[in-house]
Amino acid sequence: MFGMGRELHEYSDEEQELGKVYDRVLMKRLIQYLKPYRFQLLVIAIFMIGTTLSRLAGPVIIQMAIDQHIIPGELDGLSIFAGLFLLSLIGEFIFAYFEEYRQLMVGQHVMRDLRQTLFSHLQRLDVQYFDKNPVGRLMTRVMGDVQVLNELFTSGVITSFGNLLSILGIVVAMLIYNWQLACVAFTVIPIIFGATLVYQIYSRRAFREQRKQYARINAFLQENIVGMTTMKLFAQEHRSHLRFNERNRRYLAANLRSIFYFSIFHPLIEVTASLATAVIIWYGGGQIVQNALTFGTLVAFIQLAERFFWPIRELSEKYTIFQNAMASSERIF
Repeated sequence: MFGMGRELHEYSDEEQELGKVYDRVLMKRLIQYLKPYRFQLLVIAIFMIGTTLSRLAGPVIIQMAIDQHIIPGELDGLSIFAGLFLLSLIGEFIFAYFEEYRQLMVGQHVMRDLRQTLFSHLQRLDVQYFDKNPVGRLMTRVMGDVQVLNELFTSGVITSFGNLLSILGIVVAMLIYNWQLACVAFTVIPIIFGATLVYQIYSRRAFREQRKQYARINAFLQENIVGMTTMKLFAQEHRSHLRFNERNRRYLAANLRSIFYFSIFHPLIEVTASLATAVIIWYGGGQIVQNALTFGTLVAFIQLAERFFWPIRELSEKYTIFQNAMASSERIF
């Protein structure tokens, strides 16, 4: 049981350090593993640009179809715009498919390189190191923590870059269409940033507690399995069960707290996006009545606004991925 106490202490100290500093050094070291795949990253960036342009083409085609054919009642040529819209959807699918496929490929290759580096490092360590560090903990480093980084490379860094590119393109398109409507839509952005900031603060605390309780339950489980013979010899099964139940209950509470914060944050972002749409309809409707705006432009602008908030939601949800990756990279390095 002394071994379990030592393990719990080590895990606790390690997890308490999590999140004290957003480790730019760790992120810089992680990015180094992407350097051998610079060409693949360039190809991914090209597909991202294609995906963004395909998404922006849809609202433009709809605006032209409404203003030039549907409102005037000119059905001739409307089928051409329908075909162009279909082509934009097909183009978006193709670009998005290859973008996602390339991302996953790069992520898997980076995981292979990391595992190989860790295994080579383990082979160079002294025998005393393995006497001081449990096998289960080392297995977690080589397999578990590396697998967590897979999500960072496939759904974190590269995808976040694509989301930022989409936001930039949509902002430019909204400003070109109608800068007054764009300013009206952007009035809800402070609400989003405020909600995201509060969510990050509270979810960070919940995440740290979750990782700490996970480490404790993992260490307790490992020690009990290793010492099962001794435990049965002294008839400690019931006591061990109660102690595990307590750790399991705390881990459940930490997970539920994290779920609670996310269940508030995500609907709040959805409501804010709907609020932006309502404001656009209110202001744009008034502009249409005054003949200062076309109906097609308003419809296209609403679609652009929906596409604007989608990558913002994606970026907000990437926070947990980055936190998991920072914790795992801290332990790996």
